[in-house]
Parts: sequence; C-alpha cells; structure tokens
Amino acid sequence: DVQLVESGGGSVQAGESLRLSCVVSGYRYSTYCMGWFRQAPGKERVGVAAFDADGTTSYAHSVQGRFTISLDKAKEGNSTLYLQMDNLKPEDTARYYCAAHGVCTGDNWKVVKYFTYWGQGTQVTVS
Repeated sequence: DVQLVESGGGSVQAGESLRLSCVVSGYRYSTYCMGWFRQAPGKERVGVAAFDADGTTSYAHSVQGRFTISLDKAKEGNSTLYLQMDNLKPEDTARYYCAAHGVCTGDNWKVVKYFTYWGQGTQVTVS
C-alpha cells in the first residue's frame, strides 16, 4: 500500500523557519508529480508547491521566494518530499498535506483532484 507520512509542523513566531518532511512508501511511479497543499480553517485545500517528474518546481505566488520544495529519492518505492519554509508569516498558518501521483500540467498542481495519494497532514501555526 502507498503511504505518505508528514512531520515537522509546529508553532513558531513570524520570521522563523520550519522544514516539513513527507516519507512516501510503497510508491513506484517516478513519472508523476508530487506536491504540498495547505488548508486553513474554513478554507479550501490549495496547492503550495509542486515537484514534477522532470525536476521542475512550481510555487504559489504567496510563498514564492520563501518556500523551497525538494525530493530525495533514496531508493525505488521509498522517497522523502521536503518543504523548507523560511520567513514564515501568520497567513501561512494551516494544516499542510503531502500529495503524490499528481498530474501537474499547467496549473493542475494547485488542484486537489489531480492528485491520488494523500498524507494525514501536519499543523503549522505562525504567530
């Protein structure tokens, strides 16, 4: 079975940094996109950053220049997706989700329905 497990969330002050990790196991398809989404209370889940199969990265305008997505393919079927978040702002407060097996053509990477596998999320609170 495919499993995505996020970690690294927490409560920080504005201007500080966090690094989110997502361990992906049981997943063998290297030709699809992976991404990070976030969902604030009362709002829709939206794409934050994506890492496509060819190494192309995409970022939401609100995090461009502050967040960095990266992928460590340790071995076939097991990899770790990271989201380095610097200069955090209160508006970054949300639950962050890792997603895999996405189709990231155009702006699809921002849309929930284009990803198949999801983690349980990790909470980030910035005050």
